[in-house]
Amino acid sequence: MHSFGQRANAIATFSLTILAVICSLASFTDNFSAPSPKAEVKVSNFNWLQKQRNGNDEASLTLNISADLQSLFTWNTKQVFVFLAAEYETPKNALNQISLWDKIISSKDLAKFSIRISNKYRFIDQGSNLRGRDYNLTLHWHVMPKTGKMFADKMSMTGFRLPEEYR
Repeated sequence: MHSFGQRANAIATFSLTILAVICSLASFTDNFSAPSPKAEVKVSNFNWLQKQRNGNDEASLTLNISADLQSLFTWNTKQVFVFLAAEYETPKNALNQISLWDKIISSKDLAKFSIRISNKYRFIDQGSNLRGRDYNLTLHWHVMPKTGKMFADKMSMTGFRLPEEYR
């Protein structure tokens, strides 16, 4: 006969194998979902654009963010991390990315929102490169599943320009 330890080992091995198969199937089914998120970001006000004492430019914006990210949620989604970044070019760097706002969305019910905020994080350039600069606002999202690999995508909105003068 088999001992208690051998029986417990067989049950544990079988259970973990079944759990691994179920997790793999859950992750595999995410490949069949076709999310179609919608978002719109508007700059409703330039609060200020100023030069700091150390010579760096800093801007403050009031943003209207409307998004419907409910299609990102499947039965395997744990949460979605979403953030808004300002992206622009300077003579020194081909791409500058500054995070202005972020949020963790933990349920499908909270994935449809419309907010009006000032940038949560400081919009600072290392130098005097913000005056009159064209920039894009890009909404990034990272879908964190309960099991499987993380999925990331983004949506860019173009046509934004910072003021020419400090205020």
